[in-house]
Amino acid sequence: MGQVVAAAVYTKGKRVADIALNECSSWALKPDHFVWIGLQQPNAEVLHTLQQQFNLHDLAVSDALEQHHRPKLETFGDALFMVLYNPVRIDGKLEFVETHLFAGQGYIISARYGDSSPYSRVRQSCEARPLLLANGEDFVLYALLDFIVDNYRPITELIHSEIDELEQSVLSQSLQQNDIERIHSLRRELVRLRRYVAPMVEISQELQSLSFPFIDKNMRPYFRDVATHVNRLLEDLTGLRDIASQTIEIGLLLESSRQSLVQRKFAAWAAILAFPTAVAGIYGMNFHNMPELTWHYGYYAVLAVIGVGCGTLFANFKRLNWL
Repeated sequence: MGQVVAAAVYTKGKRVADIALNECSSWALKPDHFVWIGLQQPNAEVLHTLQQQFNLHDLAVSDALEQHHRPKLETFGDALFMVLYNPVRIDGKLEFVETHLFAGQGYIISARYGDSSPYSRVRQSCEARPLLLANGEDFVLYALLDFIVDNYRPITELIHSEIDELEQSVLSQSLQQNDIERIHSLRRELVRLRRYVAPMVEISQELQSLSFPFIDKNMRPYFRDVATHVNRLLEDLTGLRDIASQTIEIGLLLESSRQSLVQRKFAAWAAILAFPTAVAGIYGMNFHNMPELTWHYGYYAVLAVIGVGCGTLFANFKRLNWL
């Protein structure tokens, strides 16, 4: 069942009255008045009631009923319909709550489909600034857009801090499987965030050029501010995705370097041990004519050669940082 969170009429920046849905059109037609309606998971009955009150376009209502669309802005005569997504974390999992905005002369309707930050905070913020709210529907539209865009910031900052921690972990110790899995999960979240943010660049730019009766030219700097925030957010998401990819690459390179160091140590010790083995092999061939075998100092001479040879090899490997 669709829930009407709030339905109120405003004039000159002040809240005049709370109204029922079947009263909306009469209030919206009054000069310098507009109706602001907040819905949560509205059903077909609620949407059809509002369609009759504000003459909403059939396609806009149909899209609102179907849901699960990409972020978009569509215009129908002097009215517009927008689909946006609000990011939330539920039990540590990133989810996106679909939000629909209907706006036209004398009305603005917001409908959210899921658990997200309530838009009552936007209403309270707007009502606390009556001079700006006096601009009408276009200021409310800006406030709702700004609220949704701002909700991406804490999610992005949290992912940024997690990537920084993983990066430090990768630099200080071997890359673990759970590190790779977490980085991959964060990259997927960044791709999803970017998928919903990227269309908002075009939406915010289009709002600056729309010529609607209910959008004043003086509001264009506000929509430009939203566009600036969206562009910065998109740049941050792109940069974080690159950092996440580079973190895995750096981890693999460091792991390869560590393995190479271990292999070099094994090779150095193998070469050192091979020298006495080779000398012992020569004197173990059981030839009769080997003068050193009958020499009084032959044994000590061979030990000295082995010691000097192994010491020389050890010194050279140490100088090359193989040991």
